[in-house]
Amino acid sequence: MKSPLRIGIAGLGTVGSGVVKLLAEHGRLLAVRGGRPLKVVAVSARRKARKRDIDLSGVRWENDPLSLATADDIDVVVELIGGSGGVARRLVQKALGSGKHVVTANKALLAMHGADLAAAAEAKGRMLAFEAAVAGGIPIIKALREGLVGNRVRRLYGILNGTCNYILTTMRETGRDFDVVLAEAQAAGYAEADPSFDVDGIDAAHKLAVLTGAAFGAKVNFAGVHVEGIRHVSASDIQFAEELGFRIKLLGLARETSHGIEQRVHPCMVPLAAPIAHIEGVFNAVVVEGDFVGTTMFQGRGAGQGPTASAVVADLVDVARGREMPAFVVPAARLADKKVSPMERHEGAYYMRLMVQDRPGVIAGVSGALAKERISLESMLQRGRSQSGEVPVVLTTHETNEAAMRRALARITKLKAVAEEPCVIRIEAF
Repeated sequence: MKSPLRIGIAGLGTVGSGVVKLLAEHGRLLAVRGGRPLKVVAVSARRKARKRDIDLSGVRWENDPLSLATADDIDVVVELIGGSGGVARRLVQKALGSGKHVVTANKALLAMHGADLAAAAEAKGRMLAFEAAVAGGIPIIKALREGLVGNRVRRLYGILNGTCNYILTTMRETGRDFDVVLAEAQAAGYAEADPSFDVDGIDAAHKLAVLTGAAFGAKVNFAGVHVEGIRHVSASDIQFAEELGFRIKLLGLARETSHGIEQRVHPCMVPLAAPIAHIEGVFNAVVVEGDFVGTTMFQGRGAGQGPTASAVVADLVDVARGREMPAFVVPAARLADKKVSPMERHEGAYYMRLMVQDRPGVIAGVSGALAKERISLESMLQRGRSQSGEVPVVLTTHETNEAAMRRALARITKLKAVAEEPCVIRIEAF
């Protein structure tokens, strides 16, 4: 058997500790599958004294994570620090520059600097691997690099953030509103103390940008992602969605259009007949539509110690085998600098919930605003009345474009009978 693959790990939080555990528990199996032992030589983390449920005997501690990048006895650096800049970026750049392979779970770093890092890796003939950066234990990057490489991807979409999916699922199951469920999710450890990164869609947007690069052979372009979160989704919206035959999911969607690459993250009305509508709780799912393979769906746990560590170790086994593959499927020099398709060009149907004064002529005013933009209605629901005399009115439209919908929405918002900002959610056809 070949000499061991010598590993340096930066970051010993949940994922880093999981990687150490997995390598220890499955060491013999991984040595057979990788063709050589996988050995942790050195580690680095912020607090050495912190109690960790892992055995680090015989492993060198480095106070400075950047030391891992230049150590002569390390072949591959595993970066699990996180963040798009700072120490994480410097470590990855220095490791690649020193001729070491890099395995990372850092979606923010890849979303902001993916193309440059891929080029740096190829310049040194080394691997930049990041299966763990997107959708936890779901092997979606491997699928795009290998199993689906014979296809042109027409479209991909998915549930890329387990926190949001958990919140929307719980809102539907309990009838409670966003703020209440978010507080419960924070107490249960499913949401961070500052949840904005998740609930405002940023985490999902980072992951979508990385997936888009791999799927379409394009330079990763986080700035080109249209991003909306789930704060404005109410329990009543979820109930209305069920009545209309939909389920609300925060999706990341990407496709290539005649205007460029369309990338968007926002709540969607998903038909109940679509399999992804039934991915619940903290689970993730990614759907890829290829020209030859058709539609494929990958689902599983999108976060957590075990699933994410599993993805990191899968990349380490590839390094051990000597499998050199371009980070984003095609060589870095061939990654296309593709145009961004503006959100205003998006075409589709829409759901709109209005709180209006219950008086004659209100619906006529709303319909008139839509008619001026040639937007036709498909359905309308009206339920109950509040003590203030306001009633919820729910409309769904036939297919139109985003620009027309925004103009109509601006007119509707100005109507005196409209009591609050309308809630608009895009309807997706799957």
